[in-house]
Amino acid sequence: MRKTAVLACFLVALLVPLRALAQLTAEEIAEREKWERFLEAAVITAESQPWKSGEAVTNPYEVTLEKDGVVRKAVWKDCLGMMKGYLENWRWEIAAYRLDKHLGLNMVPPTVEKKRGGRTGSCQIYAGVMDFKEKFDKKIETPSLRLANLTRAIYLQRAFDNLIYNEDRHQQNYRLTDDFRLLLIDHSRSFRTTKASTKSLLYDEKRKENPNFIMAQLPRGFVEKLRQLDAATLKEVVGEYLTDKEIEATMARRELMLAWLDKRVKELGEAAVLY
Repeated sequence: MRKTAVLACFLVALLVPLRALAQLTAEEIAEREKWERFLEAAVITAESQPWKSGEAVTNPYEVTLEKDGVVRKAVWKDCLGMMKGYLENWRWEIAAYRLDKHLGLNMVPPTVEKKRGGRTGSCQIYAGVMDFKEKFDKKIETPSLRLANLTRAIYLQRAFDNLIYNEDRHQQNYRLTDDFRLLLIDHSRSFRTTKASTKSLLYDEKRKENPNFIMAQLPRGFVEKLRQLDAATLKEVVGEYLTDKEIEATMARRELMLAWLDKRVKELGEAAVLY
């Protein structure tokens, strides 16, 4: 009996991290379109700007949405152009969400275009229970059974941010669910088209802050979808939310990523890089 119990615990320890590799659950993925429609059609019943001055460059609104008795909070922003020295664009929020879905990362909460007070912006459903800043400030430990999953999710974040060239990934732009799945928010400072953004990756060994911030391990499925991605497909996925120049720059970064991964596989072996 005791051996059976030990074996059962061992199997749970193996299965929980594997099952948790998807950052959105199967149920949440199945309901994504429902929440997209909700965000588009729901009425804004309340709004506020709870973020302190300087904490959110884009001056986003936290809005309360209601439709057919369902009430949810969301983040709405209409940033466009230079803001406090940074180039911001609400359209990139939607492009990032659509690309996340296409590549199967399933880490970006539902995000759509929505009008507020006659102005058009992005609207993203509020997800997660805390950000990394709160986690670190309160010294909340990641449960051991979730640690491997969270580590791999961070590698995926680095891959995603490499592809879209997201220059604004700080502690408050990582959101955690109550079971420590990782969600990614705030992509209005992405999809750069500068020469630097098409010649080097944000996360590789050359990163001065920490050379260990790399795409150490990635799912084979994600890498295969990345290989299959071409400019025509990307344009179809993101629609009007990216310009041709932004699509071209994204494809240049895709080439850099694949070259980096191929080199790493050659040096370490496929099993050490892909799972």
